[in-house]
Amino acid sequence: MTADKKFCMNSYLMFRYVYDEEKCFSERRPCRPVKLDFERMPVVDSGSLQNAIKSVIDRVCAQGKAALALSGGVDSAVLARMVPAGTKAYTFRCIVQGVSTIDESAAAGKWAELNRLDHEVIDIYWDDMVKAADACMEHKGAPIHSIEAQIYLAAKRALKDGKTYFIFGENADIIYGGMDGLLARDWFFSEFADRYTYIMPYRVLKEPMMLLEPYRTYEIDGHIDGYDFINTYFRQEALGTYINACETAGIEFIGPYSRTYLNVPIDYGRIRAGDTKYIIRELFRELYPGTELPSKIPMPRPMNEWLAAWRGPLRPEFIPRCTEGMTGDQKWMIWCLERYLNKFLEDEKID
Repeated sequence: MTADKKFCMNSYLMFRYVYDEEKCFSERRPCRPVKLDFERMPVVDSGSLQNAIKSVIDRVCAQGKAALALSGGVDSAVLARMVPAGTKAYTFRCIVQGVSTIDESAAAGKWAELNRLDHEVIDIYWDDMVKAADACMEHKGAPIHSIEAQIYLAAKRALKDGKTYFIFGENADIIYGGMDGLLARDWFFSEFADRYTYIMPYRVLKEPMMLLEPYRTYEIDGHIDGYDFINTYFRQEALGTYINACETAGIEFIGPYSRTYLNVPIDYGRIRAGDTKYIIRELFRELYPGTELPSKIPMPRPMNEWLAAWRGPLRPEFIPRCTEGMTGDQKWMIWCLERYLNKFLEDEKID
């Protein structure tokens, strides 16, 4: 593994992880790669998806040592139907003093009650996030996604409660057509790169690099197939996030959806007509007949509120006041990158 801080900074800003496994911020702190070469089961319809998910859940729940991360969404509801009654289920709730934020606990509680799960809400504060981020970054050898800190905090609670497996609905959106914004149209190369890139490095760094190799991998005649791209690069980033957080906490990540793949062409027509994740929706209707489909709500992370007073990075690698006009999630990435450099590369020579 070769130390290339400049590449790693740019890769993190663009793709939210260091996509080249041969590069790291520092040879003394190599990035921890996540291998995704595990066996995956083919899915063609709701029945084969149910069988695949159930085979994973039955295995990890056999000894009563598994917990479920339970949101208010359809992916979690499907998993909640398949775990045994009495299974411990955790829902995250972020607390910002004096501010009303997204709270999935009531919606998640509905699925917990219907399936007789032992439901617990984990309140998360900014100070918790900072400590969790430090732990996850040290283990990963790189800055992290904000969700990573929340997962770590919940995983620590599950471990304290005697659990050894933590079940998540991650990868359902990526594999089964839930990323409707990225699948909404046929993209020109430049349009897709603009749409997917989290932060353009030239907005933030004094020495930016445009790392376009991941996009070029899926370029055909100047266009990019969004489904193929996200099932490689986004899937790697997302699973890396969940696996690292759970490993850092000392518990095993279990992603039943991630253990499957779609063995028929994705139906763009249905997705673009609003029927996203149509196979999972069909399975939900079979498991919960007559129940209204829940609305899609992203995992709550109130970065706009938590980082409202942050004035931006001070290190010399960054452009002064570069965070002006950015979203809270973008600010987190820059905050996290600077914190990683300060805390874990402080003994490195600053270029």
